[in-house]
Amino acid sequence: MGSLSSPKAPDLPPPPTSQGRPTRAASGISSEPDDDTIPNVATVLVVDDEPKIVQLVRDYLENAGFAVITASDGATAIRSARTGHPDLIVLDLGLPGIDGLDVTRSLRREAPVPIIMLTARTDESDKLVGLELGADDYVTKPFSPKELVARVRAVLRRAQGMERQDDIVRVGTDVELDVPKMEATISGRRIDLTRTEFELLATMARQPGRIFTRAQLLSAIRGVAFESYERAIDAHVKNIRRKIEPDPRAPRYLLTAYGVGYRFADAPR
Repeated sequence: MGSLSSPKAPDLPPPPTSQGRPTRAASGISSEPDDDTIPNVATVLVVDDEPKIVQLVRDYLENAGFAVITASDGATAIRSARTGHPDLIVLDLGLPGIDGLDVTRSLRREAPVPIIMLTARTDESDKLVGLELGADDYVTKPFSPKELVARVRAVLRRAQGMERQDDIVRVGTDVELDVPKMEATISGRRIDLTRTEFELLATMARQPGRIFTRAQLLSAIRGVAFESYERAIDAHVKNIRRKIEPDPRAPRYLLTAYGVGYRFADAPR
């Protein structure tokens, strides 16, 4: 497991209760659902070979209103995903035997279930590979259980939003993209974008908060204007920021995920 072996467990203590489980009040997690686009009782599959981490994550997710199933190795994770039909998977990459990347490869051939990766701080290349394979987000160990719950909710909201995708993309109250007309409006101001710039912006704005690697963004625009190298994305992003950001040096909308790629900022809630 690398950097999150058992000695790390004290970094993630559950709030003390008489039953040993965090209460909603102690954890800071509301008993009310955050968004009516999330299924009433969404099921999360938690996969990690550290029992303390599995129990902690399970406690927080259950107290947030999720149903939880667990697995401690890659083979069991694949079986559980096939039989349990989870709405989302929290998947440690450093599993014994079949590792998390191989689990992701296997699951992506079968179903588009959202996946949040748990990674060690030093596994930069694994983050990139995981995102390329189709993982939706990652959380770096050691992590805050409350942050993980927030990520789970955000990824489920994005997944539900993709199912209702239409021709008008809105993020918050100030971003609107009319896809058929290829028109972008930011804070009431019409933005003149090239076709490639619009496709890049629309790809990220459809899933605010999701991190896209440069290769994923390159793939999204290859049908528009093929670029043979990933760093061309950086030039396009620079141009988009110059056009849409009040201050391109301190972007508000199009954010950098350092060492990975880019994401469109989550809408204010």
